[in-house]
This record gives sequence, C-alpha cells and structure tokens, in this order.
Amino acid sequence: MAKMKTGKKLLATIVLMSAAFQFTYAGNGDRAGSAGSTDLLINPWARSSGWANANTAFCRGLESQFMNVAGLSFTKKTELIFSHSMWLAGTGINIESFGFAQNLGAQRGVIGLSVMALNSGKISETTVDQPEGTGNTYQVSNLNIALSYSRAFSKKISGGITVRIITQGLSNVNSTGFAVDAGIMYKTKIGKRKIEGLPDDDQDNLFFGITLKNIGPRMRANGDGLSTQFTSPIFGSLVTVEQRSAEYEMPALMNIGVGYMYRINKSHSLDFAFNFATHSFTYDQWTLGLQYNFKNMLMVRGGYAFEEGIFGNREGATPTMLNAFFGPTGGITFEAPFKKGGTTKIGFDYSFRATYNFGGVHSFGARFTI
Repeated sequence: MAKMKTGKKLLATIVLMSAAFQFTYAGNGDRAGSAGSTDLLINPWARSSGWANANTAFCRGLESQFMNVAGLSFTKKTELIFSHSMWLAGTGINIESFGFAQNLGAQRGVIGLSVMALNSGKISETTVDQPEGTGNTYQVSNLNIALSYSRAFSKKISGGITVRIITQGLSNVNSTGFAVDAGIMYKTKIGKRKIEGLPDDDQDNLFFGITLKNIGPRMRANGDGLSTQFTSPIFGSLVTVEQRSAEYEMPALMNIGVGYMYRINKSHSLDFAFNFATHSFTYDQWTLGLQYNFKNMLMVRGGYAFEEGIFGNREGATPTMLNAFFGPTGGITFEAPFKKGGTTKIGFDYSFRATYNFGGVHSFGARFTI
C-alpha cells in the first residue's frame, strides 16, 4: 500500500511539473536554434528509433533511458547494448553508444549506465586570413554519460530518474554541464478478453507514459579558442583578448505517450503507439508507431513523426521545417536465446530514419540479456 501511495505521489508530481512546462515553454518555434546541447535530442538506439520515438508508454529495458526511464524497471536481470549510427549518411558523422543495466534484486529497482559519443569526422580548418583552408583539420566531439535508477512501485506503476553529464566542443573550446530526466509509466487492462497461456501480469494491454527530459542549468563554452591575438596599434605589441561566450539553455521537452497492445494470440501481437512531444525550442511533434511482434523473437516496426511545416516547401514555406527529418521511420529486430529454453538472449536491431537531404540515418544495434 505504501509503495502504491509513493507511485501515485510521483505520478502527481510529474503531471504538475509537465503542466507547468507546457504553459511556460511549449512549442515555441521562434526560439529554434537558441538552445545548446541538441545532441540530447538524438535517440542513439536502433530499436526504439524505428518507432519514430513514439513508444514512450511501453518502452522496455536500457533503451528506456532515452524514451522513458520508467521502462528500465522491466529489466529482469542484466542487459548490455551496443549501437552504431550513421548520422545523416554522407556527412561522416558517427554515433557510438554502449549501455549496461542491472536489476538489484527484489523491490530494489534497476540501475542503468550508458555512454553516447558523437564524432563529426575530420573538418577542414579555415580562418579569416585563409578562407580556403589552412591545410589542418579538426573534429567536433560530444559525450553524453547517463546514470539511471528505476523501480516498480506496484504491478501497475513504475518510475525512474536519469542524471546526464554532457561534454562537448573542440580541442581548444569546450563546455560541460548536466541534465535530469524523469519519467513514469502506468499500465492497465481494458476489455474482458484473456489470452490463454499468458500470466496475469502480461494481460495488460493499455499503457500510459509521461516524461520530462533535459532539465538542467545553463551551459557556457570556455577555452583558449575564444581568445584573439592582434598587434596593438598604440603599443605595437601582441595583445590577447579573452572573449566570453553567452550562456545557452538545454533543449528541454516533455513527452506524453499512449500505447495499446493487441494480442492476436500468445505468439502474435500488434503494438500501437502514440506520443506527443512538446519542445521548449522548436515546434511540437506528434508521432505514431506500429509494431508486429512474433514471440519477442521477430519484431517489425514503423513510425511517422509529424510537426508544423513538414509538408511545406522547405525553400519558402511559412513556417518551414526546423529539422532535417522527413517523417517516416522503420526498423526490424531479431532476438533469440543462445540455447533452447535458456534465459540468455542475443538480439540484433536495425532502424532507418528518412531525411530530406543526405542518406537518412542508419542505426545498427546488438543486445545481450542474461
């Protein structure tokens, strides 16, 4: 009973925070481009990104760190994930991700740790004096380390929190900060239909999820790259001037998701997902997802993300799109135990996200569950 009350209090807290966020920041396209650390908006995982990020309500396991950390509580024992993404294929940008989750035992919850590293590849260096290039190259790097804790407060309600450490920059300019995510999930059953062979805990078919993401203090860039040297016209000597960068805010957002799992029978199901994302620095976004699941061994999924201006002329429409994505996504998963009847499984994931230009985003993942 006490755990149920705790879960309800957490749900009420997040709902109130979300309402405040909605009235304060929601869907402001005029602020687009004024946030920093926008790599926090990138889903690096191959499985959930194939849904177009629609599965806030019933994501499961370590990938829930990005979608809704409450889903981390469904990790049964140990989970390892590796992922590689070709970001905007053709640009040379790659994203490498690794994650680890561990169930701490009965009623103790689950902890998760993940690392996402974005590398821009080599970029030609140019200066005011040498606009065609100096012959040197540099790289932009972003590192995102997330530590999460999640637990089930009852058979119906689970919640969690994530703390992220963010570092980004060049060799001579960088910034460091942190952000917090919080999420909660609720599941229930509608209808009297019961699937034979499924335990009672797996009969739930309606899911709700809500998250607040990227809540944190402002960040500022620092480093020698912000200094300028010139010869003083008065003293004739070399002078170094330090410039201070302006502070920038995190790309905070709120997700509200609903999911419905239609079980055809014990082996086959169709999963429907809807998510509404309200952003503080761009347009709001609505996403739909559909997945076919065969015994949790073969999963085929697709999704579509819609936002204001997505069907307009990108050259002159008002408003125009504020991101590179066209809308459609898709993905597939193969997962099987190492041996028949065993609990140790290995899975392979792939997803594709369509973009207006470049070659889309391709993500490849591997997961081990013990």
